[in-house]
Amino acid sequence: MVSISGPVRALARDDAQTAVSALYQQHWAGLVRLAVLVMDDRQAAEDVVQEAFTNLYRHWPLKEQAAVLGYLRTAVLNRSRSVLRRRRVARLYIPPHQAPNASAESDVVLGEERLQVQRALQALPTRTREVLVLRFYLDLPFAEIAQLLGIGESSARSNASRGLATLTDRLKDIR
Repeated sequence: MVSISGPVRALARDDAQTAVSALYQQHWAGLVRLAVLVMDDRQAAEDVVQEAFTNLYRHWPLKEQAAVLGYLRTAVLNRSRSVLRRRRVARLYIPPHQAPNASAESDVVLGEERLQVQRALQALPTRTREVLVLRFYLDLPFAEIAQLLGIGESSARSNASRGLATLTDRLKDIR
C-alpha cells in the first residue's frame, strides 16, 4: 500500500484543507487517468475524482493516514462503477441515437491503433478492465489490486490472464 509522504503527514495533523490540497496536487492527474481508463469519459472522470477528494476532506482525518491513496483509488473506482451503472440504466429509457463520426483530424491525432486498443479494452467486462488498468497502467501488485477491488488475489490474477488473452485475440491484426 502506498503511504502519504512525511510532509503531507505533518500537514494532516495541522490543517485538513492544506493536507487534502497537497494530496490533490500530487495525485489528481493519476486518479483522473485511472477513471478515464475505466469510464472512457474525461469530463465524468474529472467529476468522479473531484467527488473523491471532496469526500476525503469531509472525512478527514482518516483512521489510517497511510491508506489515503488507497482510499482515493477505491473511491474513484467505486464512483466510476456507479456512473457506468447509471448510464446503462439511462440507455434503457433513452432511444438510441447515431453518434457523429470522428473527424479525420481526430483519427490522425489519436491513431487507429490506439482507438482499436481503447475499443477492445472497453469491450471487456468491467472487473477485467479494472484489473488490467490497475495492473498495467498503475503497475500495482495483484495483492493490492485484490484489496482495492474486494476480490481474492487469485481472482485478480485470473481476470488479468483472461483479459490479456482476450485483448491479444482481438488485437492480433494490428501488430
